[in-house]
Amino acid sequence: MALARLSDVLWKERHLLELLLFKLEEEQLVLTSGRTRWLGHATREVETVLEQIRDAELGRSVEADEVAALLGMEPGASLLEISQHAPPPWDELLRAHRDAFVTLTAEIGQLADGNRELLAMSHRATQETLMTMQDTVQTYDVQGMASTPHDRSAQLLDRSF
Repeated sequence: MALARLSDVLWKERHLLELLLFKLEEEQLVLTSGRTRWLGHATREVETVLEQIRDAELGRSVEADEVAALLGMEPGASLLEISQHAPPPWDELLRAHRDAFVTLTAEIGQLADGNRELLAMSHRATQETLMTMQDTVQTYDVQGMASTPHDRSAQLLDRSF
């Protein structure tokens, strides 16, 4: 019974990891499309799934410790260690869960890194745009006197940044 509960929790966590992967891909599509209007929504959806995964991890930890105790192992045993001590067919099923977690985690890591890079590039582009406007903004010189820009041409700023 404990092995079945652990497997159920692992299935739920796998589904949540797949959902996280989908949400990260969705966020990447928003970033690459330049439609930053929806970026806040996409990011909140990623954060919501991450919270659900944290809750599922806690449940998995409790169930895994119970199974480890039943198998004569110390609490905190890894899923691989539990699978090596579990009777058939649970050994193969637990190993398959572990392999899926490794694959999903690698994919999520790559996608999250890509999204961070896209965000950094967008931030740099925004900073560069704002710096080009600096010459047209009235500032103070080293004596504290208001300096006037040489060229008072109008500038257009895209507020979607």
